[in-house]
Amino acid sequence: MSKRSLKRILGQVISDLRGGNQLSTALAKHPRIFPPIYCRLLSVGERAGNLEVLLRQIADYMEKHMATAKKIKSALRYPIIIGVVAVVVVAVLVTFVFPAFSKLYSSLGAELPAISRIVFEGVGKLRSLGIYILLAALVAVGLVFIYARSPQGRYKLHGLLLKLPLVGRVIHLNQLAGCCRNISLLYNAGLPLTEIMPLVIQASGNSVMAKALTDVHRDMTQGEGLSKPMQKNRLFLPMMVQMVKVGEETGNLNTALSAAAQSYETEAEDRTSSLISFIEPLMTGIVGMIVAFIALSLFSAIYSIYGQLG
Repeated sequence: MSKRSLKRILGQVISDLRGGNQLSTALAKHPRIFPPIYCRLLSVGERAGNLEVLLRQIADYMEKHMATAKKIKSALRYPIIIGVVAVVVVAVLVTFVFPAFSKLYSSLGAELPAISRIVFEGVGKLRSLGIYILLAALVAVGLVFIYARSPQGRYKLHGLLLKLPLVGRVIHLNQLAGCCRNISLLYNAGLPLTEIMPLVIQASGNSVMAKALTDVHRDMTQGEGLSKPMQKNRLFLPMMVQMVKVGEETGNLNTALSAAAQSYETEAEDRTSSLISFIEPLMTGIVGMIVAFIALSLFSAIYSIYGQLG
């Protein structure tokens, strides 16, 4: 292991194993590295004697999850880079280019076209209020960050992420796929649903999904089963609800949920690929329009001055 922190933790795990602890117990002492849901799954595998099978299933699921996360990050990285470049270009123009042109036009006393006049007046106000705008933006970002750290803020943020155009659907599908996959793994290992649901809730990375699963768990403990409580929440898509219902009726809940997870993972991958191919030309077009607008304001002013001098 090249990462020192993980190397140190694995050293502690080895020490616990040599001290007579089981693998699941040794890993459970480090919940930030080894999720409790997988430690519980490994404890079942240790008792049943199929630890190797469960380790392979966990590894396969985590690899798929990481691959999907990388695709989402790749889809978001391009617009962020383009946005930063656009801000830097505009900042350079506002700081150096526009002031030089503004002095030139003022010295000539020429009348500027409407588009050029609007741009130069806007740049002038931006320069005079720039420091206040920057401070206000930093304060706003700080307040949003602090609010997002609170339970209520985290819930609002996660709900907003699920409602984002294009990206929200991908996040939603990945959340459902992870939920289906985790329930399938734990149910296939022999754990009862009453014990599975708290682990799945704890493993959920989205507060809105965790709240929905908590409601399902509450209704399930009252004897309503699993599919009926899911049907009450629109967060669980119809196919997932139907697959859970079929799995409950046939006794093959793990197989039905595994099929649903595979379907959602495939759809999420297709949507992520489409999102990447859509975002790149969109951002390029937006930056191109900004540059074209700035260039038009400058050249229209130049041609206007030439015409008036002539």
